[in-house]
Amino acid sequence: MALPRRIGINALYLDPGVSGGSETYLRQLVPALAAEAPQLEIELATTRRGADALVAEGWTDLARIHRLPVDQGERARHLVTEQLRLPDLARRRGWEVLHSLANLAPIRARVPSVVTLLDLLFLEQRTMSRVTTTALRLTVLPAARRADALIAISAAARDDMCAIAGFDPGAFTVVPLGPGRDASAVVPTPAEELRAAHRLGDARVVLCVAAKRPHKNQELLVRAVPHLPRDVIVVLAGHPEGYDAQLRALADALGVAERVRFVDYLTDADLEGMWRLAACGAFPTTAEGFGLPVLEALERGVPVAASDLPVLREVGGDLPHWFDPHDPEGAAAAITAAIGDGATATRGPAHAERFSWRANARQTLAVYERVAAAAGGR
Repeated sequence: MALPRRIGINALYLDPGVSGGSETYLRQLVPALAAEAPQLEIELATTRRGADALVAEGWTDLARIHRLPVDQGERARHLVTEQLRLPDLARRRGWEVLHSLANLAPIRARVPSVVTLLDLLFLEQRTMSRVTTTALRLTVLPAARRADALIAISAAARDDMCAIAGFDPGAFTVVPLGPGRDASAVVPTPAEELRAAHRLGDARVVLCVAAKRPHKNQELLVRAVPHLPRDVIVVLAGHPEGYDAQLRALADALGVAERVRFVDYLTDADLEGMWRLAACGAFPTTAEGFGLPVLEALERGVPVAASDLPVLREVGGDLPHWFDPHDPEGAAAAITAAIGDGATATRGPAHAERFSWRANARQTLAVYERVAAAAGGR
């Protein structure tokens, strides 16, 4: 089988700084594809804001960027762009494979289609409005069923999606993600600056990195605070949504507002610095497709306390201290144990080495080869 000459990446979901794990996926996969297959022509279709950010960062050295007239929040325009404009672009540009990275994809792609299904939380957890859920059901599922290949980012996510939507497990290739940001490529903000900026004093810091959404379940950490040692402060770092106000109100009601820090955005340097001063990473999520922050913490030797979910066990192995995501006292006990866990400093980085973006790229390229070969034989 031969590698396709030119492929297209569907990044019409990209809202820089907001898209979370799916943005990390894009930002790590594309450079890894280019490194593994320098002869591959990569073209990327994205939003106005996404294109502007990528061009400003020099991504034109990696891929041809197509700036389509849409941004997140423009739902009707997004539907038309993804279902009509994108397939037309794919055909005109001669893409031999179109890879949609984050669930949404054209139902009729007009070229061989690979879709990464990150999760189906919109069906499993009802995380969105009824109208949005219906719209996603009518686009995500048909596009996935018509795709030439499906990628899942964990075996647990694949199994969940097959149970929820009736997919054939054999239709998926499981391609685990690598760690997020390259820690060595960032100069971390000094600890004293972060402690001053976020009023941390000399406290031991429990860091949770996740957008503030109900299924991320930061409420559990707020409820766990009264059961934690008095010198512990919980830092909730992530994009604020409606759930943020609920969390702040809960912290006030429980009388722990001074022991919780709400941080909307951290630069790469600030985040790296925060990881370095953290005594523990805590992740109370109730559902995930992968669990990148768990891997990022372990890569940096930071002890982890996390919800006892199959997907997080797949990512974290036997290193995290597990808790029931509905039990605040149990979470506090796991966090306290993690803070005292010195073994993760050496075992965590060794474990994280099992996951890499180069491996992800190689497995993804193999999917492209199979899809292109099958299309050539039709």
